[in-house]
Amino acid sequence: MTATSDDQSPASSPEAPEPQGHVGPVPYDSRRPTLGRFKSRVWNKSDPRLFPPKMIGIGWAINFYWLFHLAGYFAGRRAAR
Repeated sequence: MTATSDDQSPASSPEAPEPQGHVGPVPYDSRRPTLGRFKSRVWNKSDPRLFPPKMIGIGWAINFYWLFHLAGYFAGRRAAR
């Protein structure tokens, strides 16, 4: 059997798991880590979450920007109410 352009690759077949998503309420990401994703999860002022999804693996990371600026984090959460 020869491969044609109509064939689906294993990564795009319905049986292949998605590279990111949720298992119940817990997020996962199995994509290769990048510097941009690392920075967006570990030090990101524009992301209001203190615990964003990990850049690789299962669970959550810590947004250290908000950890070091806790007063601003809680002030922003009060203003959003």
